[in-house]
Amino acid sequence: MFDNLTIKNKDYVSYLTINRPSHLNALNKKTIEELNQALRNCEEDSNTGVIVITGSGEKAFVAGADIKEFADFSISEGGMLASQGQKILFDFVENFPKPIIAAVNGFALGGGLELALSAHIRVASENAKMGLPEVSLGVIPGYGGTQRLAQLVGKGKANEMIFTAGMISANEAQEMGLVNHVVPQEQLIATCEGIARKILKNSPMAIRSAIRSVNAGYQDGVNGFHVEIEEFGKCFGTSEFKEGTTAFLEKRKANFR
Repeated sequence: MFDNLTIKNKDYVSYLTINRPSHLNALNKKTIEELNQALRNCEEDSNTGVIVITGSGEKAFVAGADIKEFADFSISEGGMLASQGQKILFDFVENFPKPIIAAVNGFALGGGLELALSAHIRVASENAKMGLPEVSLGVIPGYGGTQRLAQLVGKGKANEMIFTAGMISANEAQEMGLVNHVVPQEQLIATCEGIARKILKNSPMAIRSAIRSVNAGYQDGVNGFHVEIEEFGKCFGTSEFKEGTTAFLEKRKANFR
């Protein structure tokens, strides 16, 4: 079904692996579209509770965008590239109603780092290298990198990474709050699975509301506290709230699936 992705599902976790190893899994237009479609499928799939996105092989998560696709673009074409990419993948990932974990298994550069930044949780292997090298090409990050990186690590650190076009190690990324965990590469997927298992014990509807509420705090013109109040109230009308509170009072584990 997909040329540039491999997909498997196990115990409510769907694994999307970007499979362009000869291009270090670089994002081209087709791969972005395939990721969008795969995620839409996961959204509709009741057997998917958490998504893990990673890259094939041991060298790269995603080593950037496929530069040859846009090297001769005009101003308007460049703007459309960024706009469409953000709409169908990067913003889509950030606002996805099911948790997405980025398993960063190597180079995460340019669009690759921007994809990881869009995910809800990031876990990196010890060999991972991250950076936004766009200014060395005479352009800036266009898939949300200037915004999400600053939100995660602060304006000063984001400026330094973007202006120098340099790479940082996985440990440096963890120290600045860019990734949640750093583990040996052979433990990367297992660590992501462990996080997924903890998530899957909880209410899917409540997690959906939590994603909306957290994201609201970073949206211009939106009062995150008001969104939190609204989403909190909505939870009281769900069968999962009834199950969760009943299970607590009955001193048993809640069954949300």
